[in-house]
Amino acid sequence: MGILELLRYNQRVLYIDIDVHHGDGVEEAFYTTDRVMTVSFHKYGEYFPGTGELRDIGVGQGKNYSVNFPLRDGIDDASYKNIFEPVIKSVMEYYRPEAIVLQCGGDSLSGDRLGCFNLTMNGHANCVSFVKSFNMPVLVLGGGGYTMRNVSRTWAYETGLLVGQQMGGELPFNDYYEYYAPDYELNVRASNMDNANTPEYLEKIKVQVIENLKRTTFAPSVQMTDVPRDPEGMNDEADAELDDADEDDNPDARYTKRRWDKYVEKDGELSDSEDEDESEVNGVRRHPNAPKRRRNMMDYQNANAVTDDNMASGLSRNGSANGVSHTASDVERNGMAHSDESEAETFDGVPDESPLSSGGRDPDPDDDEDVDMADESTAVPNPLTTDGPQEATPPDSPPTVAANPSVSAHVVGGLGDDAMDEGDTLDDDPELAKGEGENEREHEDITAEKATENIERSEEQ
Repeated sequence: MGILELLRYNQRVLYIDIDVHHGDGVEEAFYTTDRVMTVSFHKYGEYFPGTGELRDIGVGQGKNYSVNFPLRDGIDDASYKNIFEPVIKSVMEYYRPEAIVLQCGGDSLSGDRLGCFNLTMNGHANCVSFVKSFNMPVLVLGGGGYTMRNVSRTWAYETGLLVGQQMGGELPFNDYYEYYAPDYELNVRASNMDNANTPEYLEKIKVQVIENLKRTTFAPSVQMTDVPRDPEGMNDEADAELDDADEDDNPDARYTKRRWDKYVEKDGELSDSEDEDESEVNGVRRHPNAPKRRRNMMDYQNANAVTDDNMASGLSRNGSANGVSHTASDVERNGMAHSDESEAETFDGVPDESPLSSGGRDPDPDDDEDVDMADESTAVPNPLTTDGPQEATPPDSPPTVAANPSVSAHVVGGLGDDAMDEGDTLDDDPELAKGEGENEREHEDITAEKATENIERSEEQ
């Protein structure tokens, strides 16, 4: 947030991180811009967060504006000074920042619980003194640090340097005096830790870093605009007002510039984005080697399923193959009249495996599950067969089941007493059959209404 605020008044901001861990968050935030240069001196190699390689230099407009200096265990004051000062001096010459943010993580001190460097308090504070020597606006921040007595010593000493006060080595007596035993001094000494950073290694990294800096644009400039006294959209109420104004100004646009800026694409979405054109306009393109996303459920359609175009023409075939035929008048009642062919087609050989249907209604999915699990030992024989064409089943009647050897007895029995087996016929009076169907529908409607009322009463309670 401090860097963002500085960018409102300065063209270029330099961020320096001397924490033992890589400054990955700030680097990632400004990885694609040249308005912020990030410089991080950190331990690299099997160490949290595992980022900050020398070749991580930024992308796009921010290429070469991310500087990483990977270090090994045990670096001391002299080695740190020999790399820090030349690199920062080159950054100031090529980048010419207008403001500096310095993160003074205390976990790079010797003896830190998590750190692995061997810097003394003076070696750590030398970085602060060197940055201050450029006489530029500097925002100094804390950072890591997991040995409290050393962190408090160092930050107190560096605060004195920033305000121009030289602090003595002896600590005054205070409530926390015993924390600084046994020497009770304002100092952090080095240990006998080995320095794994050879001069050749440090020189090689330093040369490469400076070469990368030479590839940057000298003091890149940006077009400055007036900064409003009260920034817009900094609270929920103001942000909501801007959203309402954007909707009023663009009633027919699916994506405006404001909506696009607020859109966050979540990882692991099930389908490709529907806004590739909008992405192209805003300069977002899919990486050619990026992994493909998970496919949508609509990509797994049954290749053998009947298409919508063939649904009407194949309706009579599906019905007759399951022991049910449809007349033209039956189909008309269901809004799917197609032709006057009311005679059922007969099929010899293997029974059709299409779903059971009657009057265009879908079968109960529970029945399909029972059919799949049916035991052939309980199959029902087909005692009713006819040589001639069968009479039609009214569309208002319950689903009918063909007496198929693969259907178990309890499936047929579960369809109810009104279910019709193959070969059953209706009464001769069509009006009577129609009246019975209407009565059944009324009974179903009443039952559904009662169930809905019970649910609503339970929710109110």
